[in-house]
Amino acid sequence: MKELEVERLKKLKQYEYNLGKEGYKIICGADEAGRGPLAGPVSVGVVVMKPDSMLEWVNDSKKVTERRREILYDRIIEDSLAWSVNLVSQQEIDELNILEATKKGLTYAIKDVIEQLKQKPDILIVDALREIDTCGITYQSIIKGDANCYSISCASILAKVTRDRIMREWDEIYPQYGFAKNKGYGTAAHIAAIKEFGPCPLHRKSFIKNFI
Repeated sequence: MKELEVERLKKLKQYEYNLGKEGYKIICGADEAGRGPLAGPVSVGVVVMKPDSMLEWVNDSKKVTERRREILYDRIIEDSLAWSVNLVSQQEIDELNILEATKKGLTYAIKDVIEQLKQKPDILIVDALREIDTCGITYQSIIKGDANCYSISCASILAKVTRDRIMREWDEIYPQYGFAKNKGYGTAAHIAAIKEFGPCPLHRKSFIKNFI
């Protein structure tokens, strides 16, 4: 690994280093993918990385190429102590609203990680969410955490790759909306397709009411 990349990763892990100095050993990162799209589930990733983990390319998932995200997905899983990705469907998003659906997904993913570890993590660091059910785990909410904390970056990649794969699968069933390309986000072409063909079961009714 190049020296510049090592230095970048050290900076990305600084938050975890500081938590370690405060006595937190099992550090859990969490992030979501898909709060903004017009279609598909919201995906919430939670991961506990090994303390010495320092994977090349890890960053905010939006700053990593799709090819590298796919490679990192497997590497992150291999370099973790526990991980989970929970999906909350478009129907639940419509029923709960996107914020509450995201919080629900987070809680379920945390429970899964606790079950894998057979204990609770010492602390959860999460990207910008507050008033969440962490199953009693102390948490810190960090603005732009996916770009500033290694564990959150890893969680963001797990969440995004999982969701992107699902949207590519749905593209085969509903090719007219371009899900493989737009991943459900409201591009001009996607909105035009909704107006032309109407919505499909994957669309979030509460998100597309202005287009139909």
